[in-house]
Amino acid sequence: MSKIEVNQISSQCGSTLTVGQSGDTVTLACGATQTGFGRTGTVDWDTTAKTASFTAVSGTGYFVDTSGGAVTATLPATPSAGDIVGFNDYARTFATNNLTIARNGSNIQGAATDPTISTNGQSTMFVYVDATQGWVPTEDQTTGNYGSLFVTATGGTITCCGDYKIHTFTGPGTFCVSCAGNCAGSNTVDYMIVAGGGSGGCGRLSATCSSGGGGAGGWRASSGTASGSYNAGPGPLTSPVSALPVSVQGYPIVVGAGGASAASTVSNNGSPSSAFSLTSTGGGGGGSGGASQGPENRPGRPGGSGGGVGGGCAPGAETVGAGNTPPVSPPQGNNGGGGTPANGFGGGGGATAVGGTGTGPTASRAGGAGVTSCISASPVAYAGGGGAGGSGCASTGGNASPCGTGGRGGNHPSASPSSPTSGTSGTTNRGGGGGGMGSACTSATSGAGGSGIVIIRYKFQ
Repeated sequence: MSKIEVNQISSQCGSTLTVGQSGDTVTLACGATQTGFGRTGTVDWDTTAKTASFTAVSGTGYFVDTSGGAVTATLPATPSAGDIVGFNDYARTFATNNLTIARNGSNIQGAATDPTISTNGQSTMFVYVDATQGWVPTEDQTTGNYGSLFVTATGGTITCCGDYKIHTFTGPGTFCVSCAGNCAGSNTVDYMIVAGGGSGGCGRLSATCSSGGGGAGGWRASSGTASGSYNAGPGPLTSPVSALPVSVQGYPIVVGAGGASAASTVSNNGSPSSAFSLTSTGGGGGGSGGASQGPENRPGRPGGSGGGVGGGCAPGAETVGAGNTPPVSPPQGNNGGGGTPANGFGGGGGATAVGGTGTGPTASRAGGAGVTSCISASPVAYAGGGGAGGSGCASTGGNASPCGTGGRGGNHPSASPSSPTSGTSGTTNRGGGGGGMGSACTSATSGAGGSGIVIIRYKFQ
C-alpha cells in the first residue's frame, strides 16, 4: 500500500505563494474547509428565477420573478461578518408585486424591520457587518430595461384588436398605467375625445319659424399611427396629431353629458370631455325660433361645434354659433348653419362640416357632417350636428347612416298646433347635436344632445 503524503506549504513574511500550475483546478477534498480567504464582495448567481418565497444562502445572488405575485426572501439565520446575498428583479415587476426582505432576527441597516423593494428593475446586494447594523446594502441600483416593454393599463371597458388594446370610457373613470413601456415595444397611446352635443333649439307659436339644430360635441383625436394605423377619419385632422407618451400614474377621464332638451326659450350646451390634460368642448345649443322668443335667444350658441340659428320671423339677431370655441389646432368642430333673416333655423355644426343653411320654412337644414373613426376596431360615426326644426320638411342630422349621431330635426307636417313634433336626440356616447323643435308646437321639446365618449388605444404585445 502506498503512503499518502500530506503536503504543507510554509510561508515567510512577504512571500507570494502559488498553488497549482497554469490550467490546474484547485479543489478542496470532501469534508475539507477553507479559512482566511473570505469573499471578494461578489456572489455566485443562481440563474433559476425564484417565483415563490425562499430563504437565501450567503454567497448567492437570486433573480426574483414577482410577475405572478409578491415574494418574500428570508435572510440567512445567525450570519457571520462578511456574509453576502444579492437580489435582482427578473421580470421588472417589483413595482407591481414587491419583494419583501425578511430580516430573520438580524437588523437591516440598523433597523429591526422587514423592508420591501418596490422599484422595477432594482438590484440590491446585502453584506452582514455586525450585530448593530446587521445587513447593510452595499449596492442599490435600478438597472435599465433592454428588452421590449409595452404599455400596461387598466380602466374603462377593455377590448382587443390583434396586438392592440382599446379602453372605452362611456362615463367618468381613470386610465391607470402600471407600465409605461419603451420604444422597443410601445410607450405611446392613441386617443379620441368627444364631448357631449348641444341640444336643439326650442321654437313655438309660429307656423313658419322653427329652431336651430344643436352643435356636435368637440372632437379631438390623434392620427392613429401608434396603434395599428387604423382609419382615424375622415375628420378635421388637417395635420398629423401625434400619439401621447404615458408614464406610470392614473389619468382622470371625464365624459361630458349631452345638453338637456329644451322646452322653453333657451337651449343647452353639452358638457366637455377630457383626458391627458386635453379637453373637447361641449357642443353649442341651437337657436330658438319664433319672434315671441326674443332676439336674444335666436342665435346659435358657441361650442365645440356651434348651434344653428333659430328662425326669427323678423330681420336681425340671426347669428350662427361659432365652432372650435375655445380654439384648438386642429379644429375640434365647425360653425352652426345660418339662414335668411326671416327664416333662419340652421343646422348644428359637425366635426367635419358647418351646419346646413335654411332658406325657407320647408327647406332642408341638415346638421354638419361628423367623423367616422375605426379606433374601436369598427367604423363608427361621431360628432354630427343636429338638424334644424321645420314645417313639413325633415332635416337630417350630420350623420345620416344607421350609426349616425346627429339628431334628426323636428318635422312638423301640417303647421298645426294640434300636431306637435319634438326634435330627435343625439345618439348616446356619440356626441351628436340634438334636433331643433318643429314650428307651431305647443307641447314639444327639442332633441337632447348625445353624450360624449373617450377611447384610448395602444399596442400591448
